[in-house]
Order: sequence, then structure tokens, then C-alpha cells
Amino acid sequence: MLIPFSMKNCFQLLCNYKVPAAGFKNKVKSGLIFQSVSSDIYQNLAVEDWIHDHVNLEGKPVLFLWRNSPSVVIGRHQNPWQECNLNLMREEGVKLARRRSGGGTVYHDMGNINLTFFTTKKKYDRMQNLKLVVRALNAVQPQLDIQATKRCDLLLDGQFKISGTASKIGRTTAYHHCTLLCSTDRTSLSSLLKSPYQGIRSNATASIPSIVKNLLEKDPTLTCEVLMNAIAAEYAAYHQIDNHINLINPTDETLFPGINNKARELQTWEWIYGKTPKFSINTSFNVLYEQSHLEIKIFIDIKDGRIEICNIEAPDHWLPLEICDKLNSSFIGSKFCPNEITMLTNILHRTCPEDDELHNRWNILCEKIKGIM
Repeated sequence: MLIPFSMKNCFQLLCNYKVPAAGFKNKVKSGLIFQSVSSDIYQNLAVEDWIHDHVNLEGKPVLFLWRNSPSVVIGRHQNPWQECNLNLMREEGVKLARRRSGGGTVYHDMGNINLTFFTTKKKYDRMQNLKLVVRALNAVQPQLDIQATKRCDLLLDGQFKISGTASKIGRTTAYHHCTLLCSTDRTSLSSLLKSPYQGIRSNATASIPSIVKNLLEKDPTLTCEVLMNAIAAEYAAYHQIDNHINLINPTDETLFPGINNKARELQTWEWIYGKTPKFSINTSFNVLYEQSHLEIKIFIDIKDGRIEICNIEAPDHWLPLEICDKLNSSFIGSKFCPNEITMLTNILHRTCPEDDELHNRWNILCEKIKGIM
């Protein structure tokens, strides 16, 4: 069901969040500006889904401003094992999310601004949106050298990427969203967006690495708040609407019926990992045995995030063939994730004869397998 924006909708939003009533001096003519009060990646992505699915944008475009606590966000058709360091993310408590738009992988934290431009499909224009952002930035600091590229990125000083673009185009509605690096932790960005996993073969969309820079490094007055206000003002002027940011709570079911179900779906293993395009891992490692190194080969096919084919090859005198066969067959159908492998190996331990040396080798092998997950 399409829910058109009306004065009643706007009034409800403004009253619920105590935004000054000055924004109602003039009737909303042709659009709205929202800003999320949440820093949860799944909640904010759910807002995008909800607006795209339910709102009639004919003549009423929407700008959505949002920021997140540390998160890595992959594109709809990407492979997280190929794009980021999942083990490091688990250690540091950084969330992983898969959005519904295409494009490459990005790192979010509170120093990164996310902008989502909602329009009808007919009026979808990424370059127009990027030019609007450039005008807003130049209004704050005229000396900034910022240009939009043919790939719809924004470059600072002709070489530093400060914004990347992705989009989703539906039957009648479309949105274009982009990042804007203000004061992001570039050390975390660099380390988390570097996959350590070897031997991956995949047809998934791969990200293109870029040299990045924060706008705050260029000018310490360019804070997130200053930039968001400038972009909102430019958007309002362009669309001839009130320069007014409406604060929204993405968990409020009275404003967004069913939105919490959307947020929960975005957090499921089936969506984040299970939607990964089919891929394989072909790798090997060495183990020390009687003062020599033995090679262990691992080949795994993963489909829908689950192991479809598993072939572990180890020298028979190090790990008996029947044990390898048991591991191979047991892993098939399981989720390609460390927790599931740990659970399986613990179960298998209890089915094998008591042999401490054999179990030790088994554990070495399983730890290596978990290391590629």
C-alpha cells in the first residue's frame, strides 16, 4: 500500500519528536528531509526499504540523512569473505550488513554521513544529486576542490575519494544513496576492508580500492553537523521546500508499520551470508610433523552460504583417510561459519575413539578451516 506524505503525516512526525513548529509556517510543497535518531545500521537500512516500498513519491522527493556506529556494509551482490576481514570484525564487534542496492563495500562510523535521495523512477538522477552535494559543500567552504566522476564518486583535490554511490531502482520508485567521509576512522576503514582470505574464486561484484580522505582533514570546521545542515539547506532550496530536518525514530511502528520486521530480516544470517553468490575456496597450508612440513589441501564450494562440496586432503599417515572422509561428509550442508564448524567438530570428537594425538591433529585442521571463514 502506498502511503502519501500529507500535512497530517508531517505534523505527526514533527510533534512526536518536538521539532520546532517554525517548519510549518508554509505548507510542504514538494518534499521532505528526514534525519534518523538511530545509529543502528539495520534500523536505518530498514527505513530505506520502508520508504521505497510504501511511500508515494510522485511530486514529493525525500532526502534521508543517517549515520551508524561502526559497521561494514556490502552491496546486494557481494561476497563478504572477499570484501572484508570478518575475523577482525568479530573481535572488534563491528557489524556486517548487506544492503538491497548494488555497488561496493563501505565502512560506516559516526564520522561518515549517509545520504539517501528518494524519487520516482522517472526522476532518478544520481549526477544531479551529487552536484547538489558539491554545491552544499562549496557553500560552506568555497575553496574546496570537489568533483563528481563518471562512476558517480566524489573526489577531493582530484584524487581522494570522499563519497561512493549505490542505488536501487524499483518499478515506480528509486533511491540513490551515497557516503560522505567527514571524520571517519581511516585506520579501521583500511584494516576492516581488507580481506585476509586466500584462494577465493567468485563471480560476485568486487569493490574497487580507492585512496580516501576525510573532509575534516582538509578543514577542521567541516563537522558532520555542519555538512548535514548545509546539504539539507541546498536540498530545500533546489526542491523549493522548507529548510527543515524532521527527526525520525526507525523503530516507531506508529510511523512505519512493519518496519521492525524489515530490520530483523536484515540481521539474519540467511540475508547477510546466505545471499552471497556461489563461490569456492581452493587453498592449502603446512603443518609441522616429525621435523618436516606436510601440505594440507582444502577445496570447498559454498552455495547460499552453505558448504556444498568439501574436499580436505591430508597425508594418510598424519590424518587417516577415514577421518578426512568423515570431516568432508559432515561439513556438507552446514553453514560456512566458525560457530557451526566448532559445533560439528565437537560432535565428531565424541564419535571417534579416544586418541589424544589424533584429536590434536583434528583440532589443528578445524582451526585452519575456521580461519578462512
